[in-house]
Amino acid sequence: MTPPKAVPAAGPKPASAAAPRTEPTTSTSGARKPWIKKTPIEVVLDQIGKQEQRVAEMREELAREERELKKLQQAKNVLEST
Repeated sequence: MTPPKAVPAAGPKPASAAAPRTEPTTSTSGARKPWIKKTPIEVVLDQIGKQEQRVAEMREELAREERELKKLQQAKNVLEST
């Protein structure tokens, strides 16, 4: 006697089967920009540039937070002096 075949559980269907995929339209060109392979030096230079940008953003955020802290400390001093 042969064992019955296993029936896969009915789960959610993949999104590709539920709705047909439509490509977004581009205004100027229908083709993608060609991929240009970067050299290891270019990759490292890009990473350095991104890190410098992140550090600059963090410094700006720190300056804002320090100004806010200074305002709160001044308010604390006013409250404590009364």
